[in-house]
This record gives sequence, structure tokens and C-alpha cells, in this order.
Amino acid sequence: MTAVSDQIVREYFETQGFLVRQPQKYQVAARKKREDEEVDLLVLRPHAGEEEWPKEMLWNAARLRKVKRAVVGVCGWHTEKFSPVTLASNPELFRFAEADIVQRAGEFLGTGPIAKILCLPALTVSRSGRNKALELLRERGVNGVLLFRTMLQELSDFVETHKNYEKSDVLQMLRILKTHDLLKGPQLELFGGAAKRRSRKKKPEPPE
Repeated sequence: MTAVSDQIVREYFETQGFLVRQPQKYQVAARKKREDEEVDLLVLRPHAGEEEWPKEMLWNAARLRKVKRAVVGVCGWHTEKFSPVTLASNPELFRFAEADIVQRAGEFLGTGPIAKILCLPALTVSRSGRNKALELLRERGVNGVLLFRTMLQELSDFVETHKNYEKSDVLQMLRILKTHDLLKGPQLELFGGAAKRRSRKKKPEPPE
């Protein structure tokens, strides 16, 4: 799942005009990661200005386009929603945002402010829990959070059904789903048509 998550994030940044570099392509398991192994992706928009980053923690494409350079952490745990407790018990998730690692990333990204962006599957549903989770991430140095739902929705909007994205498995899969009418509307409903049709069945009329 990690490779798939990385591909989705990479495609998302590329569609927003970023150059993307993956510092390392192997998995570290038996030892502590080196500084250059903590960051999942390095991203740079060469022609972007040095705008002020959004103050909001949850980002989308419009907010992301205010960023010129960033280090990106990708979490592909698509089996749970992230609560403050989950984040606090997994400090390795925001290790990529530490000052020494960001400084090392500057060797590739160049001089200037570097945003720290964390890509997560989902946050806890409750408003208070979500706010606490975002505040915890802010305290740990993260500047913005991209949710996979947001990225997939905006990638789906980007894809055109009459184009053949044979050089991208992610975009090609979204194109196929759209072509066969399996992605429905702004909520990114997968296979939603049948469920809607079932819910629209007429109630039996009373006997005469």
C-alpha cells in the first residue's frame, strides 16, 4: 500500500506544477533512518513566488499552490482515522518535519522557506478530535495536511475520459473508473450508482 500511496501523492503534486523527487526507493526496517531517508518526497515549483503559506492546517490544491518548496511525509495507513492519540503514539510520522532534516532537504530545494506537508488517509470524525489532531501536528512542525480524499477528488476532476494516461497507472485507473461511470460527483462515490438506484425504488402502491 505504501507504493500506491506514494504514487497518488506524486501524481497530485505533479498535476499542481511541482517537480517531485523521491530521495530513496527502499524500505528501512532493521535500523533507524538517516536524515536523508526520513522524507518521502521533495517537491519544488520552479516558477512560483514566495507567497505566505495558508494559516489553515487542512490544504487543497488552491492552498498548495501558494507553496514553492516543501518536504512531504506520506502515511499510507488506509485502515484507520487519525486521532490525537494515534498521532501522539506514532512520533515517527512527523520526524520528517524536524529542523535538521528540513535543513538537509534544502541542499536540493535551494534557499528559502520550506513547507512541511503531511499526507494522511483521514482524520477522526469528531470536530474536537480533529482540531486537537491538527493542533498537535502544528506543534510538531507540520505546516499543512493533505487528506487522500482531497487528493483523489482533485485528481479525478483533473482526469479527462477522452485522454489515454498510459504513462500513469494512477491517472489511467481514475480515467477508467470515470469512463465506466463509477466515480460519481464531487463526493467521489465509488460504485455509487447501484446504491442510489436501489434507494430510489418506488414504494408499492396500496391495493385498490
